[in-house]
Amino acid sequence: MEGKEPKKEQKRHQQKHSGPKAERKKIRKQLGTPAGDDERKRNPKAFAVQSAVRMAKTFHRAQDLKAKKHHIPLVDRTPLEPPPIVVVVVGPPKVGKSTLIRCLIKNFTRQKLGDICGPVTIVSGKKRRLTFIECSNDINTMIDLAKVADLVLMFIDASFVFEMETFEFLNICQVHGFPRIMGVLTHLDSFRNNKALRKTKKRLKHRFWTEVYQGAKLFYLSGMVYGEYQTQEVKNLGRFISVMKFRPLVWQQSHPYVVADRMEDLTDPEMVRVDPKCDRTVSLYGYLRGTYLKNKGQVHIPGVGDFAVADISFMPDPCTLPEAQKKRALNEKERLLYAPMAGVGGVVYDKDAVYIDLPGGHVNQEQEEVCPTTELVQSLIGTHTTLDAKMAAGKVSLFTGAAALTPGEADVRTPGEPIWDPETQRERRKAVFTEEEDDDDDDSEGSRALRWKEGLQQKASEAFLRQQRAAPNLRKLVYGTGNVSVSVRILYFFAVNFTDKKHRADGVDCSRFDPDAARNWDLEEMLDSIRDCFVTGKWEDDQDAATLQKEDEELYGDFEDLETGAVHKGKAGKQKDQAEEESDDDDDEEEEKLMVDDETQKNKRLEKKRRLKECFDTEYDDGDATYFDDLKEEMQKQAELNRAEFEEVDDETRVQYEGFRPGMYVRLEIPSLPCEFVTKFDPHYPIILGALGASEGNVGYLQKHRWHNRILKTRDPLILSLGWRRFQTIPLYHIEDHCGRHRLLKYTQHMHCGATIWGPITPQGTGFLAVQSVAGTKTSFRIAATGVVLDLDKSVTIVKKLKLIGYPYKIYKNTSFIKGMFNTVLEVVKFEGASIRTVSGVRGQIKKALSTPAGAYRATFEDRLLMSDIVFLRSWYPVSVPQLYNPVTSLLMPAGQKDNWSGMRTVGQLKHDLGVRNKPNTDSLYKPVVRVQHHFNKLHIPRELQKALPFKSKPKQDQPKGKTPKDLQRPAVIREPHERKVAALLNALILVHNYKSKKAHTVQHAKHKDFLRQRSKAEEDKLKRQKEAKKKLYRMMGQKEKKSQRSSLKGAPQDD
Repeated sequence: MEGKEPKKEQKRHQQKHSGPKAERKKIRKQLGTPAGDDERKRNPKAFAVQSAVRMAKTFHRAQDLKAKKHHIPLVDRTPLEPPPIVVVVVGPPKVGKSTLIRCLIKNFTRQKLGDICGPVTIVSGKKRRLTFIECSNDINTMIDLAKVADLVLMFIDASFVFEMETFEFLNICQVHGFPRIMGVLTHLDSFRNNKALRKTKKRLKHRFWTEVYQGAKLFYLSGMVYGEYQTQEVKNLGRFISVMKFRPLVWQQSHPYVVADRMEDLTDPEMVRVDPKCDRTVSLYGYLRGTYLKNKGQVHIPGVGDFAVADISFMPDPCTLPEAQKKRALNEKERLLYAPMAGVGGVVYDKDAVYIDLPGGHVNQEQEEVCPTTELVQSLIGTHTTLDAKMAAGKVSLFTGAAALTPGEADVRTPGEPIWDPETQRERRKAVFTEEEDDDDDDSEGSRALRWKEGLQQKASEAFLRQQRAAPNLRKLVYGTGNVSVSVRILYFFAVNFTDKKHRADGVDCSRFDPDAARNWDLEEMLDSIRDCFVTGKWEDDQDAATLQKEDEELYGDFEDLETGAVHKGKAGKQKDQAEEESDDDDDEEEEKLMVDDETQKNKRLEKKRRLKECFDTEYDDGDATYFDDLKEEMQKQAELNRAEFEEVDDETRVQYEGFRPGMYVRLEIPSLPCEFVTKFDPHYPIILGALGASEGNVGYLQKHRWHNRILKTRDPLILSLGWRRFQTIPLYHIEDHCGRHRLLKYTQHMHCGATIWGPITPQGTGFLAVQSVAGTKTSFRIAATGVVLDLDKSVTIVKKLKLIGYPYKIYKNTSFIKGMFNTVLEVVKFEGASIRTVSGVRGQIKKALSTPAGAYRATFEDRLLMSDIVFLRSWYPVSVPQLYNPVTSLLMPAGQKDNWSGMRTVGQLKHDLGVRNKPNTDSLYKPVVRVQHHFNKLHIPRELQKALPFKSKPKQDQPKGKTPKDLQRPAVIREPHERKVAALLNALILVHNYKSKKAHTVQHAKHKDFLRQRSKAEEDKLKRQKEAKKKLYRMMGQKEKKSQRSSLKGAPQDD
C-alpha cells in the first residue's frame, strides 16, 4: 500500500562452518550417529524422568488399554467350509424387517423374493454364506433364535424410539450368550426438521451403546424409494455383514444344532388314511452347526419335545461356495439363493423325493406363456386324472372312417389274458400259440419253429448296443475328447519299474463290449490267443516270474532270517565283491571329485542351518512376547493339528470316526413325532434341533439365583428357558442364612436369591431366563427373572419356619406346666431341651413330658410367668420340591395361535377367572377400639415411712384446698346508668383510635416501601455509571500503554 514503508528483510541465520560445534557436526555426520542419540548422551538430564508418579500413571494406563484388548483364546474349531452365518432380523411389527431382508437378498444375489418364509440362505462372498431369519414378535421365537444367532440386526423405529421388544431381546441375549448386534434405525424420513433428527440419532445411539457396548454399530436407513431402501445404504450394510468377525459362544460351541430349512413327511399314506392322528415320521434338513454330531442320539425340538434320531445322513450342499478363490467378485451363477420354505431352490434330489422349483407361481399359469423347459412339469402338475382312467375313457377306431370303439365294446385281449366265463363264474386263462410255416425250409423233419425264437442273437445284440449307447462314456467324461497323456505310478512295498503309457481319450473304450467283434471260443486258435494271459502261460522274458525273482535279488541283495539267524547272500552281493577288486584303481581317481562335492554339500548345509537359526532367533528372542501371545500361538497350533488330522480322508469314512462335522448339510430322520407338527406346520416359525448331551435328557433338581427386581411368589408356575428347552415348572425360592440353612421365601426380594426346581439336567454355569406367560403381548416387561445354574444336587434341604404355641396351666415360681403345644408324649420327647420363649421375651427350655394331659410338659424359665402369657417354640420344617416338568409345545398349536400357548395358571389367575375372593383373616380386620376405664387405688404410705419423709413431701400437704369462704370473696360492682354510658363512650373512642392508627401505619408502610424501591434503583444507576466510567478509564489507559510500547519499539522519545 502507498502509505506504508516496505517491510525490511530479516537477517538470516548464518551457520558456522568452523569452530568446535561445526567440527562436532562433521564428526557426527561421518559416523552416521542420529542427532537424538547424541543429544541424549550430551544432556542426559533433559531426557530423564521428570515425575515418577506421572510416568507410573502413563505406564498403567497403557497397560490397561492393552489388557482390555485381550480375551481368553479359544481353539478355532471352524471347519474349512463353515456353515452359513445365521443373521436374525429382530424388531417390533411394521418396522421394515421383511423389506430389508428382500433388499439384502437382491443386493447379494440379484434376485427378488416375495414372502420371507423360513431360513433364506445365500452366498454373499467367496468364503461366506448367510442365512437370514426373520424374528416375529412372539417371545418363544425370540428365545429360540437368540440361542442360534451369530449376528442380530436389531430394528428400531426412530419415529417411536425404543420399544419393549428391543429390551426383551437384549435381556434374552445376555442370558443365552451375547451374539454380535448391529442396530438399524428406520422411519427417519418422518422427521421434517434436521435438528430434531440429529438429536434423535444422538439420543438413540447413546442409549443403544448403554445396552450393548460403547461403540456398537448403528446404521441409519434414511428413507425408501419405490418400496425399497436406498441401494447405497443397503450395500454398505451388506459390506459390514460380509466382513464381520464372530467370537464363538460357549453354548453353541459345545452343542451341535441344526436350524431346519426343509421338512418332509415320510409317514406311510395308508397309515395316515386309516388313522389321521397317528404319529408321524419326519425328515428335517439343514446345515449342522456347533460341534460334531453322532448318529442315533437324542435331540430336542423347542416347542415340540425330546426325540430320538433314527438316522442321520449328509446330503450334497444345495448352496455351495464358489470353487475359484482368486477372483475379486462372484459371477451370476455363483450368486446362489436357497430358501425351500419360500419356494426357492431349483431341483433338489434326495432319498425321499425329487423337488422341482418352477419360476413363478402356479396360480396364473393359464395366462402366462408356457416355457419349453417347464412345459412337461407344468403339464404333470395340471393333470387331474390318472393314466388308467384316461385309457378307460378313451376311444379307438380300427379302420379309417369306422366308428370309434370304447374299451367295453372292443374285445381286444393279449394272449394269455384271463377271460371271465359267466357260466362257470370264474376267470379262465387261454393258452395261445402263434405258428408260422417256413416255406424255404427243405428239412426232412418239417417241424414248424415258433416265431419268437427267430433272430434271438440279433435281437440280443441290438438290445445290448442300445443299452451301451444310453450309458455315459466314462472316458470322455473324465478325460475329455483330446489326446491325454496318462502317467500311472503305483506305490508298492517293493520298487517296481513302470513305464508311462499314452492312451487316446477318443479311442475305443475298453469297458464297452462290441457285439460285432464276437468270437467263437470253441476254436483252438481263440483259446491259444489268451493262453499266455494266465499264470500257466508263457510270458515275455522281462515279465517272467524267474526273471523278476533274479531282479529282486540283484536289487535287495543280502538279508537275514530273523527266526533262524541265518544270513543269505544274494548273487548281487557276490558280484559286488568281485567288482570291488576290479574297481580299486577307478576309486582313487574319483576320490578327489567326491572330496570337492562333499565340501560343497557341507557349505550348503551350514548355510541352511544359519538361516534356520536366524529365523528362530527373530521368532523367539522377541522381548515383547507375553504369556498371552504364547497361549494364542498354542491354540493356533492345536487348530491346525485338528484340521490336518482327517484332511485326506473321504467324508464317508470320516463321519464314522468323528461324526458329522459342522458345515455339512444333513438329513435327520425322526420318528414318533406328534401329528400336529405336520398338520399345523407354519414355516414362519423356526425349527431348531438341539442335540442333547449324555446326561441332559434326565430330569433332576436345579438351583438358580440372580433374580431381577420382579416380585415372584413361591409355588407359582413359571416358564423357564434353560439350554435348548422351554418348559413350565414350580420353583421354590430360598435364601441361605449365615449358618448355611436354606430358608424358604414366600416372595422374592429385591436381591439375589436361590430357586430349586424339578427339571432337565443342564450343565452348571448355563444361563436361564423366566417368564410368567408366553401368551400374547403385554404392556409391561415380560422377562420375570434371569439367572444361572449353580448345582445339580438333591441334597439341599429347604426349610420353612414353624411356630408352635402353648399356654401355661400351672405356675410354680420359675417352673411352669405348658399344654396345647404338642398332641402326644412322643412329640414332646423329640423336642426335649429345645429353647422356648414367651411373647413378653422370657426365655425358657423344655425339660420333661407329663403323663396327663396328653402333650403337656414341664419347662423352666428365667422369670416367673403369668397365666396370661403365651409360650411359643420356633422350629424348621423341610419342604419338598414339586415335581412338575411341562414342556412348552407352541409349535403344535394351530396356525395363528402359536403365540397363545398357556400352561398351568397361578392361584391368583384361577381366583380371578373363577371369581373367588379371598376370605379375610378375622384377626386382621379393623374393629372399633373400646377403652376400658381403669380405677386405681389410692396411694397408701405407711406411717413409719411418712415420718422419714421431708416436710414438703408429707401426705398432708397433698390434700386439696377447699372453696374460698364467702366472706373472703370480692363483691361484684354494679354500675350506675351514667357510669355505663361513660364506659360505652370510652370503648367507642378507643375503637376509632385503633382503626385510625392502623390505617396510618399501613399508609406509612407503603410509603417506606416505595422509598426503598427508589433508593435501590438509584444505587443500580450509580453502579452502572461507575462501571461505564471504569471501562472508559481502562480503555484510555490501555490505548496509552499500547502507544507507548509502539514508540519504544520504533526508538522514538516517549511522552509523559
